Amino acid sequence: MRVRRIILVGGLSILLLSLLALAENIDPNDDGSKYAYGENVGWLNFGTCDGNTIVADANLTGYVWAENIGWINLDPNISDPNAGIKNDGTGLLTGYVWGENVGWINFNPQVPGDANHYGVTVNTEGDFDGWAYGENIGWIHLRATTPVAYGVKTSWTTSLYVEFDDFARFANQWLEPGSGLVADLDDDDDVDVADLAMLAEEWLKKCPPGWPLAY
Repeated sequence: MRVRRIILVGGLSILLLSLLALAENIDPNDDGSKYAYGENVGWLNFGTCDGNTIVADANLTGYVWAENIGWINLDPNISDPNAGIKNDGTGLLTGYVWGENVGWINFNPQVPGDANHYGVTVNTEGDFDGWAYGENIGWIHLRATTPVAYGVKTSWTTSLYVEFDDFARFANQWLEPGSGLVADLDDDDDVDVADLAMLAEEWLKKCPPGWPLAY
């Protein structure tokens, strides 16, 4: 029985990794809402399959692809505290992303002598807006209506979507029997494949009221 448990947990880990590989939450309506534009660099695509851009309550991760400048890393792994994009939980983004060919891009730029906020934000509907700025490439606009309409949209809204933490809590109770387990989504007193199927169905979807794994 112990051997079977190890095998199943291993299988669960593989399945969770597979789900995470599909975790991108850009352009949820599949209508092309994944593009930003820079006058000097052209289109930037936040929604490529290989880039796996994820907008979360605390940060942004993944990569953005631009045909003219290559990959932009949203979460560069360096010790600089300003590296990477931080989300304050309300959709205000701050920090720097890194492009190997263009250097740093600031998601919360300041214009000397101008009190206006030009930085990038995400509203409660998941729409990006504002401007990012790179010393070597100039301004990047996240949303416009003229002369061509474009923009980036995410399925992120604070505490309304199934997140990786939900999978982590589920994994902690995988194959546990008994009543009152938060991962027992179908209330049959076991955390099993049926519960995993329900969790996977809700992945990247809006959580129903009272979602038990979200706390």
